[in-house]
Amino acid sequence: MQEKYLKNLDLVIRKIERARLAFSAHHIVTLIAVSKYASAQEINMLYECGQRAFGENKVQDLKAKSESLQSLPLQWHMIGTLQENKINALIELSPTLLHSLDSLKLALALQKRLESKGKKMRALLQLNTSFESSKSGIAPNEAKELYHKITEQCPNIAMEGIMTIGAHSNERKKIEKSFVFAKEVFDSLQNLGARTLSMGMSGDFELAILCGANMVRIGSRLFQ
Repeated sequence: MQEKYLKNLDLVIRKIERARLAFSAHHIVTLIAVSKYASAQEINMLYECGQRAFGENKVQDLKAKSESLQSLPLQWHMIGTLQENKINALIELSPTLLHSLDSLKLALALQKRLESKGKKMRALLQLNTSFESSKSGIAPNEAKELYHKITEQCPNIAMEGIMTIGAHSNERKKIEKSFVFAKEVFDSLQNLGARTLSMGMSGDFELAILCGANMVRIGSRLFQ
């Protein structure tokens, strides 16, 4: 089993490296292992192979797995939709990064709880660059204004960039278009401190990197 995970991780890293170099020799890409379908034991095995950053979709799963593996020096990312009634629980877990801040309403609710607890949280603004109703996130044309508002009104939230999910399509051009939209927004937010562009999953991470992603979220390719 350990050998299988080592092989999976090595293959993913080689693909990331190839895409990274094709984009720019100076580009750095961070790999988040999406562990929502993985057990604590499987996460531990991937850790033994050298992986350190893991992402969960649900606060309760993040809590259970982070507590089970608290002896390991892991970085935990919250990548799924955050419900307001889960904010306090997430704050207590102190995730490395929240990828899914998708409205001013949620940002203000998070700010209020963070301020009351004297804590801060790093976050990304989630965009819906594929314009699919099944996906969370705001439209690209609203992103700059909202990002600016959150930065101004929520001092306990450290905005670090944006996240998007590629178009659900078999057409490379459609997926690429959704990534290009995200990169354009990301570039427009550089002066507001945006430095992380989280996009690309198991089926499209190489294309995402070629479009400028510097953080990818990969699950099935690692844990299959």
